[in-house]
Amino acid sequence: MEEREGEVRWDGLCSRDAAARAAALDHIGQAVLRRSETIAPVAAVPPARAADGLLVPAARDGLSEVLARLLMLSKRCPFPDVREKSEAILSGVQELGIRIPRPLGHGPSRFIPEKETIQVGKEDAMMHTLFADSFATLGRLDNVTLVMVFHPQYLESFLKTQHYLLQMDGPLPLHYRHYIGIMAAARHQCSYLVNLHVNDFLHVGGDPKWLNGLENAPQKLQNLGELNKMLAHRPWLITKEHIEQLLKTEENSWSLAELIHAVVLLTHYHSLASFTFGCGISPEIDCEGGHTFRSPSVSNYCICDITNGYHGVDDIHASPTGSIPVSIKSVCEVEALMEKMKQLQECRDEEEASQEEMATRFEREKRESMFVCSSEDEESAPARDVSRHFEDTSYGYKDFSRHGMHVPTFRVQDYSWEDHGYSLVNRLYPDVGQLLDEKFHIAYNLTYNTMAMHKDVDTSMLRRAIWNYIHCMFGIRYDDYDYGEINQLLDRSFKVYIKTVVCTPEKTTKRMYDSFWRQFEHSEKVHVNLLLVEARMQAELLYALRAITRYMT
Repeated sequence: MEEREGEVRWDGLCSRDAAARAAALDHIGQAVLRRSETIAPVAAVPPARAADGLLVPAARDGLSEVLARLLMLSKRCPFPDVREKSEAILSGVQELGIRIPRPLGHGPSRFIPEKETIQVGKEDAMMHTLFADSFATLGRLDNVTLVMVFHPQYLESFLKTQHYLLQMDGPLPLHYRHYIGIMAAARHQCSYLVNLHVNDFLHVGGDPKWLNGLENAPQKLQNLGELNKMLAHRPWLITKEHIEQLLKTEENSWSLAELIHAVVLLTHYHSLASFTFGCGISPEIDCEGGHTFRSPSVSNYCICDITNGYHGVDDIHASPTGSIPVSIKSVCEVEALMEKMKQLQECRDEEEASQEEMATRFEREKRESMFVCSSEDEESAPARDVSRHFEDTSYGYKDFSRHGMHVPTFRVQDYSWEDHGYSLVNRLYPDVGQLLDEKFHIAYNLTYNTMAMHKDVDTSMLRRAIWNYIHCMFGIRYDDYDYGEINQLLDRSFKVYIKTVVCTPEKTTKRMYDSFWRQFEHSEKVHVNLLLVEARMQAELLYALRAITRYMT
């Protein structure tokens, strides 16, 4: 929302100093009271009548946006003083006879029951530090953070990287960074990320006209549209000619450092859109779809819950241990998966396939991955129209060998992140290569040595199969990996989920999320999504960075 100078200022709430927060809260309380009194100057409406809906709407003078922000703070701020005072301000407004908002939905994820996520105010000391850091940096504790915190080590690295990309010194101005985030998220119709960055874009002084459509943004940003499109959907088509076009367009040209910053931002938000849809992230409380000013309905949930697969039955089906319900069939599935891992390890120890056989298995897996697809009639999460933020709305993911088109295999031995991409990024955008490298390694190596109900399990084989399957879908091959393992370890429902989340995340449904690894904890499914996010980001980066390297040499 646009803040009015001298009326409602939120910045002070991000302070770690309790006195500074208290002063900011007093200022906010007074400003809200002044606005409220102009709408409802008469005597307060008794609470009984408030329940009948006889309250004045708060739409005037931007008050509804302010009240929605206070609702978010009362539920999602890591500082208890801010939560309590925000709630008190809302109660005061209601006593004046003005409708106050209430949250829609059921926690940070549509796929994970709220009681199984970390509740704000009940987190341990380490998580509280992460929450406070996130809030101090962004001015909010978003739903992505509240789901990622299942894995605090990764979350810390993710927040540090995102903070550097968006707010620290770098080649691109701040409003460009948020606009590029909007462009990237819009490619996957991710209204959740678009809404967040529209607000951030305006907050750092971005021109509201740019939000009317990409054609209203500077030509320099419009020129980035083609690269955005290919990176998101068909990164294997990027050539050094595309890079040359961006770097040599006279007055609208990009510098190499700016382009690296833009490429990292685009890949970051493409993959974050995958996480958003893959984990069913709910709209933020203060954003569109996150709250309502209407009285609760008799059924206590709205029609959007039903269309999104929520039927209010979580309490009935959730197991007392706070994990996904476990059936006998599910237990058999996890036992079978562990047995396959054991057998594959024994085969590895006994014999090694020839290089020719390994290459054949890769080509077979790459070919088979083209026929893994989600059914087209699946309902995806509703999203407001975000197509104005990008061009060519019909351009989407296409398997490489469709229509007789052949794309050469990308051999990691010829161009890898470790040996080539890392140093290129670090040279042109200092420290970012290091931050990305750390994030990739944490996601790839993260383990608690558990699988569902089993402990002391080496999951490295399974994690590598997931990572390499994603890269295989992008045509990327590791010469030392036996791709025959993928079919042994990843069943069809899991492959459908992986391909959907990585390639067409906007089509992900709760049914897909529920249908794979039914016996595993929600935290383990979030862990899978971290692997999908980072493997996808690295795949996109490899194609873009290889093209940049070829342009430079």
